[in-house]
Amino acid sequence: MVKLGFNLLLWTTHVTARHAPILRALKAAGYDGVEVPVFEGDADHYARIGARRDEIGLARTGGSVSGPSGKNPLSADRGHQKAAAAYARWVIDCTAALGAHVVAGPMHSELGYFSGSGPTAAERRRAVAFHRRAGDHAARRNVVFALEALNRFECYFLNTMQQLADHVADVDHPQIKAMYDTFHANIEEQNPVAAIRTIAPHLVHVHISENDRGTPGKGHVPWPETYAALKRARYEGWLTIESFGRALPALAAATRVWRDFAPGPEEVYKLGYRSMKQGWAKA
Repeated sequence: MVKLGFNLLLWTTHVTARHAPILRALKAAGYDGVEVPVFEGDADHYARIGARRDEIGLARTGGSVSGPSGKNPLSADRGHQKAAAAYARWVIDCTAALGAHVVAGPMHSELGYFSGSGPTAAERRRAVAFHRRAGDHAARRNVVFALEALNRFECYFLNTMQQLADHVADVDHPQIKAMYDTFHANIEEQNPVAAIRTIAPHLVHVHISENDRGTPGKGHVPWPETYAALKRARYEGWLTIESFGRALPALAAATRVWRDFAPGPEEVYKLGYRSMKQGWAKA
């Protein structure tokens, strides 16, 4: 049975005790859990955050990205490779301390970095080696990577479900899996719904995100067809809403959010939950 979640990046890149009212509001709205950004802090911090989620009654997943610069696992620079490996271990350890078993996101290349061309064979080999090593550490912590393909304006390494499926198959590690994001698929896939079948053998996580990053159900993502395709794929993981706003200037700049996509967060999580729950039930 799927679980319904909400990504906390709408409010913060670093969850602390002061975000407890938001968590209680999400629980009251009906969510099963939240996706917690893992961008800074230490394992003890995430253990405390996890304990608070238990008190409120929210399960959780983790979410992270590769970066900033100097930690690119695709780089030929050995120092960058070592830093990327150390960062991946830190993300895994914090995710485990949080009490989560899935960490989602584009942890395959440096977010926002472009070489000026497509991925090379050498970069692909380095990515496979990186994920096999990271997978070994993740196995020791009972954590699974849900790798995310991003649109071509945010990265150049993995953009489509076919590219992501091929990479995960090449890695061939039980802890290295894939996720599907409706926003990125809307940009990169000729048929976003059919792409679900492509990634289905590796699929462990789904981001529900409207075409404008606003309130799910108020844009043009084909939700009935998307939910039906996920059901045909026998998907039973998280459906987690990911939406962005302008509250955090650095994150708004990174996600290219220059205007408001909703009147406020309350609309996104309340109407988004209703749209997601009803859409899944009808599919």
